[in-house]
Amino acid sequence: MPADLNDYFKKRGNSGGGDNNQNSGGGNNFNFKLPQFDTKKAVPLYIIIGIILLLIVARPFKIVGSDEVGIRVTTGVYSPDALAPGLHFFLPFIQDIIILDAKVRMMSYTSTEQTARIGETQQKLISGYMSVSSVIAQESISVKDARGLDFHIDLAVLYSLNRAQVPNTMSIWGLNWENKIIDPTVREVVREVAGRYNAEDIPQKRSEFAEAIKADIARSIEAQEGKPVILNTVQLREIILPEKIRQQIEQVQFARQQVEEARNQVAREKQEAEKKVVTAKGEADAIKTMAQGKADAIRIEAEANSHANNIIAKSLTPTLLQLRQIETQAKFNEALKENRDAQIFLTPGGAVPNIWVDTKDKQKQSSIGQ
Repeated sequence: MPADLNDYFKKRGNSGGGDNNQNSGGGNNFNFKLPQFDTKKAVPLYIIIGIILLLIVARPFKIVGSDEVGIRVTTGVYSPDALAPGLHFFLPFIQDIIILDAKVRMMSYTSTEQTARIGETQQKLISGYMSVSSVIAQESISVKDARGLDFHIDLAVLYSLNRAQVPNTMSIWGLNWENKIIDPTVREVVREVAGRYNAEDIPQKRSEFAEAIKADIARSIEAQEGKPVILNTVQLREIILPEKIRQQIEQVQFARQQVEEARNQVAREKQEAEKKVVTAKGEADAIKTMAQGKADAIRIEAEANSHANNIIAKSLTPTLLQLRQIETQAKFNEALKENRDAQIFLTPGGAVPNIWVDTKDKQKQSSIGQ
């Protein structure tokens, strides 16, 4: 408190006269002292208190989370550099910091009749992206096929902001960037791809159709100015065809199943017939092999006999024949010694005649020959 204020209270206390420690007459005498303050030392304290109050009231700072990205805005102008996670200060009333979610987001296109299945589908998609932050529900996409037939497509698109391009994205597209970039791009691409097909052919070509949508959306997002968005995935959920088309597809599928069953039956019968042919051929080959074996055995035996005869024929030399004649003559002589009535038969045609010794006693018959 200022020194002159203390002097004022002192003078007022002494104005009744007498001792400052006594009370007399009709007046009250007292001695009042206020704490003494050093004005120069109190100024820094006042400044600190003022700063604290300013921080509490104005809050000139913001904290950017690990899954967020910040943009400093000065009098409506976006700073070109994105703010990394952490504590950042700004000048109140002049600057501000906008914090945007940088996690994966989902834009879900679902028809009214499929609403009950949204939760299950979203859960399947989100399971692969644990940092999915929000889901934006959109109406199912109405399209026309190559002949102008109307039908609807349900799908889900997962995407996220390109952190490095966030300031530029906000300056071009604003905070409503999703409805300006993702939604129109997806609808335009899906309609263009659907126009290449006949509606009844799409269920059979589902994988091709889904891949074409995904590729074209990725190409369109990549071509956006400043590459504002990173496309994570596109999931085709449902192809909603008119009732007549669904019935036609069911009829065609039933007919195809019947044709396929007939083909399978023919294939089974053909396989069985081929099996029988193979069995019969095997049996015929076995018989042929056995016959060929027997013929080969006979031929080999004949060749062996012929070869043996050739060897025998070559071995019958004049000297050998003469030797055999001498041996046979010796046997004749022996036979005549034992039986003078023996009959000797000469078998013509051989180099050495066969000689039969015939006695009158049949029990003594013997044959001598070569």
